[in-house]
Amino acid sequence: MRDRFHTERPVKVSRLKVLPQYVMPKTALTNFAGRVAGAKGGAMTTRLIRWFVGKYGVNMDEAANPDIASYSSFNEFFTRPLRGDARPLANADFVCPVDGAISQFGDIDDHHIFQAKGHQFTSAELVGGDAQLAAHFQHGHFANLYLSPKDYHRIHMPCDGRLTRMIYVPGKLFSVNPTTARGVPGLFARNERVVCVFESEEHGPFVMTLVGATIVGSMATVWHGVVNPPRMPRLYEWSYESQPVLLKKGEEMGRFLLGSTVVMLFKKGAISFNPDWAPERPVRLGEMMGNRPR
Repeated sequence: MRDRFHTERPVKVSRLKVLPQYVMPKTALTNFAGRVAGAKGGAMTTRLIRWFVGKYGVNMDEAANPDIASYSSFNEFFTRPLRGDARPLANADFVCPVDGAISQFGDIDDHHIFQAKGHQFTSAELVGGDAQLAAHFQHGHFANLYLSPKDYHRIHMPCDGRLTRMIYVPGKLFSVNPTTARGVPGLFARNERVVCVFESEEHGPFVMTLVGATIVGSMATVWHGVVNPPRMPRLYEWSYESQPVLLKKGEEMGRFLLGSTVVMLFKKGAISFNPDWAPERPVRLGEMMGNRPR
């Protein structure tokens, strides 16, 4: 099935297309975009938001506040909440945590996660080199979900979970769009990321990794707030064993300021994915992601 979506010629073309990303000042661009997005520019901010809505076809009818002129900054607009009835939760063990598109999903091959034809990375690389944590997901399951600029940018829980750890992993700031995923080896384990480790009474341990990217001004969680900036030069970890954070299925857990990707890991036998899912398929928050095998 994967070969239907990724032939050898597109891989070579994708590599050529991403070459400029190796030399562009990604951190400087990202910091500048973060300052612009956080600025309260009055009429200028409103014009920027109106242009963005028109260019990307953002559906403001789904927003809790559809009035473009009422947002004081681009960030406030970009992380807007949805109406309470906009994303009902499916009757499933696992629900999709975001609006976006499927990059890839499936079984972890021993400890290798499929990124695109010719590219993979390991679960240990993804979580910042913690082999003991990665061992929980050997022969397990993964899902990489991409959020485009037009998508709703809050991230929700796929199932009930108790937070045990959060790990900030410094890294690059490549774009995470489909072309870059096909052209940059190990992309999701090279970019800056925030690894959130949960424990579920029903499904065991699982990981939700928020992957940073070019022009992603920051990533935030509901229990910590903004994790970056500052962009720390080394791996940093927080433990929540003594102060557990309990989140229900469908509850918000974090958000991106500009688009990026969420990579999820589940242990072996925890999930049987929705049979309608396929690479590049659009997905919506709350739809069935899968069920526990019976």
